[in-house]
Amino acid sequence: MNLRRTLETRLSRALSDAGADGPALVAPAGKPEFGDYQANGCMAAAKRAGGNPRQLAERVVAAADVADLAEPLEVAGPGFINITLRRDFLQQHLGEALSDERLAVPPAEAPQTVVVDYSGPNLAKEMHVGHLRSTIIGDALVRVSEFLGHNVIRQNHVGDWGTQFGMLTAYMDARDDDAGDGGHRIADMEAFYQAAKRRFDTDEAFADAARRSVVKLQGGDEHALSVWRDVVDQSLRHAQEVYDRLGVTLQREHVRGESAYNDDLPRVVADLDAAGLLSESQGAQCVFLDGFTNADGEPLPVIVRKSDGGYLYATTDLGALRYRARHLHADRILYVTDSRQALHFQQVFAVARAAGFVPEHVLLEHVPFGMMLGANRQPFRTRDGGTVKLTDLLDEAVRRARALVDEKNPNLDAPARDAVAEAVGIGAVKYADLCQNRTSDYVFAWDKLLSLEGNTAPYLQYAYARVRSIFRKGGGPEQIAADDEHRAAEIVLSEQAERTLAVTLVRLPETLETVARESMPNLLCAYLYGLAGAFMAFYETCPVLKADAAVRASRLGLCDLTARTLATGLDLLGIETLERM
Repeated sequence: MNLRRTLETRLSRALSDAGADGPALVAPAGKPEFGDYQANGCMAAAKRAGGNPRQLAERVVAAADVADLAEPLEVAGPGFINITLRRDFLQQHLGEALSDERLAVPPAEAPQTVVVDYSGPNLAKEMHVGHLRSTIIGDALVRVSEFLGHNVIRQNHVGDWGTQFGMLTAYMDARDDDAGDGGHRIADMEAFYQAAKRRFDTDEAFADAARRSVVKLQGGDEHALSVWRDVVDQSLRHAQEVYDRLGVTLQREHVRGESAYNDDLPRVVADLDAAGLLSESQGAQCVFLDGFTNADGEPLPVIVRKSDGGYLYATTDLGALRYRARHLHADRILYVTDSRQALHFQQVFAVARAAGFVPEHVLLEHVPFGMMLGANRQPFRTRDGGTVKLTDLLDEAVRRARALVDEKNPNLDAPARDAVAEAVGIGAVKYADLCQNRTSDYVFAWDKLLSLEGNTAPYLQYAYARVRSIFRKGGGPEQIAADDEHRAAEIVLSEQAERTLAVTLVRLPETLETVARESMPNLLCAYLYGLAGAFMAFYETCPVLKADAAVRASRLGLCDLTARTLATGLDLLGIETLERM
């Protein structure tokens, strides 16, 4: 059950029965003395109706049908409604969650087909830290949406077409390389690309050769296609190695690059013209829509075809939108990209709507994120100012995590320490990003992200391992698993710390639904951090293994449910859990 949504539905109905319209605005209470939840909608509803909010709140309380969930409701202050959950309801819900593989998280009532465009690494280059946020934020949203029962389609939109491939072909030809033999490493590709770009910018003869190579590629020339296939293959192999190490669910079949839309681009422009949207400006084909102006108030165009006949990112994105709406039958399309692309997507979405490429019912959402900064609050770079390669960042994270493991748990054998270091290092990098409000820039700090205290992956991984250790102390995992006394036990909440933990546990469904709806993985991070804290408070005040049999079984149930919730939540973030640390 999504408890918050259930309370919202019932109290909104009571608000209507009390003679006012509007949402009940149910949210978790800010302080324990205000109960577990608080409904704040009476103030706004009373203001709209010109009535007294406290009197309206009293009528809502009288009309509310929540006796199966909550203690008698209380009106506080000018018209807040305090909601305290019934102890027997909590106990029943936890019992259901304990025996359910999905922890009593209901599937979406109206499953959608959700297309998520994320990662999009540059080809012919190694992945760098600039690709991290899109990749891991997108993957967390994919995992959560799938867990909730949505049909999720991953789309890795890579730039695998255009001038850069002409430059590479011309450069490789000039080196007399057999560029189609598949023997080039990604590092070779990147060096070739950088050298080719320098020559393209300074050598007009080479630039002409590169442009001819583009024409050959677009015309299906076998040699040009051979070079192109080699570059794409080597680039995607490298990307897959990074994805696998990051624990990201993207695979080769999820790649659909710019080349996939190339043949459709003339039709995109023709259809825009047929819709009466095209205008010519300085020889280029453009779309001008109301509401888009530059800093001087002049109309801001969406250029879909340059004066030389070439197409732009906007044209390809329009083709991709049309494909995703018409062929993938998307109900919702998410673009997880840098916040600096916000205007681009606002314009592209508007053009796609105006042209009828995307039906009105399809949700188009840009999921922007800020920048990853160094200690100097500038974009994160190497000491000499270069771009930090993603593999180098992950290697350093694992190295630092291994030093931490060596210090904290030297009794582990070397292979075990290696495994812990990999999981902790990679998890720490991912969580340090995911726990931020994605719209904000954040400062990357090694000491903070690898800390065993505070809102970090190592802290949550340790919290999980600590819960699991309770079962080992109770006679070994085999014995606990064999009798499973806690799985069949009745959960009894007799202490306040037990109840606090229980209230946190029942909020998992509403948390996941909010994460999926608002595309905010940090809300799941905050939930897991709060859960770990609630468990630590429970464990410090409520003996588990030394308690009487019935209490022991109940508290083992709470331990098991906490561990499974932590493991599920971390897995949805793409972070590995460990039985021992």
